[in-house]
Amino acid sequence: MNAEMLYALRDVAGVPSHPVTFLILGVLTFALHILAVQVMLGASGLVIWGALSKAAYQRQLAQAMLGVAKIAVSVAVVLGVAPLLFVQVIYDPFWYTSNVLSAWWVIGFIVILTVAYLLMYFFYAKNHHLGTQKTICPGSMILSLALMLVVGFIMHVLTYQMLSPDQWMQWYAPNGEIDASGRKLHDYNLWRFGFFISLSVLVISGWLFAYRHYISHRTDVDNGYLQWLKGLATVLSLAGGIVALAFGIGWMATLPDSQAGFGFSPWVGLAAVLISLTAVMPKLIGSRVNAPLFGYGLFGLAAITVIVVAIAREVLRWNILFGDFGYNALDYPVNMDWYSTLLFFGTFVIIGGLVLSYFLTVAWQAGQTEGVYTPSPAVTRLGNLSILLITLWIIHFFVLGLWVWLR
Repeated sequence: MNAEMLYALRDVAGVPSHPVTFLILGVLTFALHILAVQVMLGASGLVIWGALSKAAYQRQLAQAMLGVAKIAVSVAVVLGVAPLLFVQVIYDPFWYTSNVLSAWWVIGFIVILTVAYLLMYFFYAKNHHLGTQKTICPGSMILSLALMLVVGFIMHVLTYQMLSPDQWMQWYAPNGEIDASGRKLHDYNLWRFGFFISLSVLVISGWLFAYRHYISHRTDVDNGYLQWLKGLATVLSLAGGIVALAFGIGWMATLPDSQAGFGFSPWVGLAAVLISLTAVMPKLIGSRVNAPLFGYGLFGLAAITVIVVAIAREVLRWNILFGDFGYNALDYPVNMDWYSTLLFFGTFVIIGGLVLSYFLTVAWQAGQTEGVYTPSPAVTRLGNLSILLITLWIIHFFVLGLWVWLR
């Protein structure tokens, strides 16, 4: 498929802001989304490991990580909407074609994700006291994680298929026979998929260090448990780094011939350095991991690593679509819409920032409090202001829609 055909598939309405805005936001929101996914995968793995064990510390960790996994799914789903929309805006000829070619799986994605989430909630409902009681129906959590991986693989395939417009006609009409069923997954790279999944081990290691420091100030926490967490997180960090690098090398080695040199690009080199640094950092800092800067900083370093990986991923996509097929996303026609642009950033920064600040404040203070947590008047005012702004935004949404409809 030539560049002229790809350009013809663009939305004739153009884009409401400069394409570089969507590129940057797409990378940032994808990094946040995949970070939440990796926390969920890592936490789910620890839940299953602990639920199937009789060791007290493992079961105690499993109980804590069950709550993390449940919330991480919600965060991942919410954050996953944004990069999906940004990809649709500037890469619409590729994304929509890939979705049509595997339409059955696109619809199945929602069904499978829903079942996986319900299974996780079922396990959560049956195992509120996992640390002290026998595990009930561990198979539900195992199946939940397996289905989550299936969901991730579907999204991997959809993203990977969009990079091969030269294969679209062969997939749609193999041997000249049209197949419009959308039942097939046509292309994938297990090295690439495995790389992003394996990063969950490295990410959950940083999360465990942060969790360890978070609970270390409580008087009801066993010091032996804290030391055990440190050892476990250190092992996971090293193992996760090694496995991620191995899958990353496999991914780079299986790139198309036209992109064979990308594995030696500065972004890939920087990502490899950060993965290695994140993996060995717990060993390097030793006992200083007990300090707040390092206790929480290790997860921050993991987050920075994921952001750099997301940038490298986007650079590779750009190199393939522009270098191999002549598609330049930055020359997408712009019909500037200042209202929608300012509304987006206002919603993201002001409302999103305020509500997130309230949630984080409550979660932080509640976790540091023994017994029943009572928010301070300042925190209560922050919560009330968050509710007010969300209410005003919802009213604005319907008023604007009604105004447009009546015009």
